[in-house]
Amino acid sequence: MMALRFSLFIFIISLYFISDFPGIFGHDEDMTIKTMEEFSGYQIHEPKYPNSLSVNSDTLQKQIDELATFSDSPAPSVTRILYSEKDVLARSYIKDLMELSGLSVKEDAVGNIFGRWNGYEPELAPVLTGSHVDAIPYSGKYDGVVGVLGAIESINVLKRSGFKPKRSLEVIMFTSEEPTRFGISCLGSRLLAGSVQLAELLKKTVDNQNISFSDAAKSAGYANAKGDLSEIFLNKGSYFAFVELHIEQGPILEKEGTSIGVVTAIAAPASIKVTFEGNGGHAGAALMPDRNDAGLAAAELALAVEKHVLDSGSIDTVGTVGILKLHPGAINSIPSMAHLEIDTRDIDESRRNLVIEKIHQSALSIAKKRRVILSEFEIVNQDPPALSDESITKATELACQELNLTHKKMISRAYHDSLFMARVSPMGMIFIPCYKGYSHKPEEFSSVEDIANGVKVLALTLAKLSLS
Repeated sequence: MMALRFSLFIFIISLYFISDFPGIFGHDEDMTIKTMEEFSGYQIHEPKYPNSLSVNSDTLQKQIDELATFSDSPAPSVTRILYSEKDVLARSYIKDLMELSGLSVKEDAVGNIFGRWNGYEPELAPVLTGSHVDAIPYSGKYDGVVGVLGAIESINVLKRSGFKPKRSLEVIMFTSEEPTRFGISCLGSRLLAGSVQLAELLKKTVDNQNISFSDAAKSAGYANAKGDLSEIFLNKGSYFAFVELHIEQGPILEKEGTSIGVVTAIAAPASIKVTFEGNGGHAGAALMPDRNDAGLAAAELALAVEKHVLDSGSIDTVGTVGILKLHPGAINSIPSMAHLEIDTRDIDESRRNLVIEKIHQSALSIAKKRRVILSEFEIVNQDPPALSDESITKATELACQELNLTHKKMISRAYHDSLFMARVSPMGMIFIPCYKGYSHKPEEFSSVEDIANGVKVLALTLAKLSLS
């Protein structure tokens, strides 16, 4: 019996060496090996970690620069709005790069773009990585882009190293992480995470030019966006893991001289719309004691937002009045209406929600004191925070150690598509330094070296997760 098993083993091994000849087995080598393993009971295909990781930094920087030319504002700024002509050109550029890297490309109904590198056990849940390339008006060229182009380059890095994934690896370019056109952030990832509410809302959503979401999507080549968007929902567990590479958008890594940030949690954002209405009147004729000034009510509430955030006692609680509009908007007219939009976020959901309640109470008391009407106080979204999965943070930390790169654990105060992908699969994020923490402005910048470090860490993290 032992002689028979030994002979069988020798036969299988000989088949393995024969399979090195592409003329016999071609691209089916991995499946051939897997069949032999199952038949013989011996493991032939030993996991192979990449030995040497080489990033083509010059090409990657050139791609970042080229993508920045697809913009509706002059350089060095970038403006790339969802489903615009420049957005469509950027999408074609990304798909071309995916195909050049040997990835099989597909898109869903709203334009989330996927590029897949099949593993030798393709039936296993794949590992996903990526980010977005849309850009708010007059922003920079690194936000999101590093996470998409860097993800494609990480696949190239692994291929050059001779690595073969067990689990398939996929790169994704998410649709509309920025809320610029339709006021909805992380639109693509929210839908992938199964937001029924958003799928229904998009049926009646229009932009500031009164163009519907479905018509805008159709103009960009996504006619199916008018259909049932639940078709693109992902089941929980569709992916084994999701990892996003991103510039920090904050100053900590650069200040501390640390190469990599290993994200442990993403702050939970909430958006509030507030409107005060007063009587208005002539700026000279209306006496101060008689005024019902909606503008002053808004100003007082803006200061109250700052107070409540600071009173939380945590540096992780932040609040911003990002929009303040006065009507009629004339220098000699008392504002009869004031509209504010408030962003508040925290990694502690209950603490953030307490701040929201205090803002609401302040709005009510200010309206009463200033004799104006609080006609609107709407919580537009109130998303829960997301925690990174320990298995992913450990894989990332180990990758940093193996690459001799300094790293630190940190939270993300900005939200990302990862926040919603955490509802689909275990999630993790990798941060790289950016100049002075600048983001969403033309001065946004990350060095070639920092980007290359991030790509190497991403590649090695993907390799480890793929073999899990």
